Amino acid sequence: MSSAPEVAASPPSLPLAFGGGAFIGALGGLIGLGGAEFRLPLLIGLFRFVALEAVILNKAMSLVVVASALPFRAATVPFTSIAAHWPIVLNLLAGSLLGAWIGAGWATKLKSETLYKVIALLLVVIAVVLVFGHDATAGHPVLTGMARLIAGVVAGFGIGVVASLLGVAGGELLIPTLVLLFGADIKLAGSLSLAVSLPTMIVGFTRYSRDQSFSVINRNRAFLVVMAAGSIGGTFVGGLLLDIVPGSVLLPVLAAILVVSAVKMWRHT
Repeated sequence: MSSAPEVAASPPSLPLAFGGGAFIGALGGLIGLGGAEFRLPLLIGLFRFVALEAVILNKAMSLVVVASALPFRAATVPFTSIAAHWPIVLNLLAGSLLGAWIGAGWATKLKSETLYKVIALLLVVIAVVLVFGHDATAGHPVLTGMARLIAGVVAGFGIGVVASLLGVAGGELLIPTLVLLFGADIKLAGSLSLAVSLPTMIVGFTRYSRDQSFSVINRNRAFLVVMAAGSIGGTFVGGLLLDIVPGSVLLPVLAAILVVSAVKMWRHT
């Protein structure tokens, strides 16, 4: 069990929370993600939450975004299409649920200084995947049969661990996995990613609820609701801007933001 949680010095500004959530949501909408990887440095750097509390708040807001994204996407990718690919979802869940539980357990036991460094390293990993894996195109699966089944469980486990440690949905890792490992179309991969992310995040969230740092949710309920509302609104706006901002410019810029955030996390005291 972690030591007594530190708290923010003063209640965070609700208008600033909405604005920050909207900005991060817009970035996520532009690249087809929930923006949680960008929200986490904001929670730590701007709102001054300590690492574990920021991860828990990020996880809560990611749950809201993912739960709302599934029905939003239903007009393009109906639930019947997701259900038709249930073996893929179960394959990844077989690893991600365990990974989410273990990842959350590690996070609650790590010292704050260590958790900051772990977050920094994972942000760099996300930046690399964002640049080199986001534009993956569907094709023939790289593996088949038992080899793909095992690879799916292993990949799911790793993604579940990362998702819990950062409080993210894991779509930035799940989507390339679904496209490259299973040959899924990018639009279908987005919805399958959400179908895997939702139960995975619930498991991680449940594990975090056993730690005393989880009290940050009750202490900051208004902040959580306002920032989540901003995130959803921002994601919608980001989706509208998708055809305006070229990906060739956007992705390197966002990756650079993650790397800068990672450096700040590494130096955080």
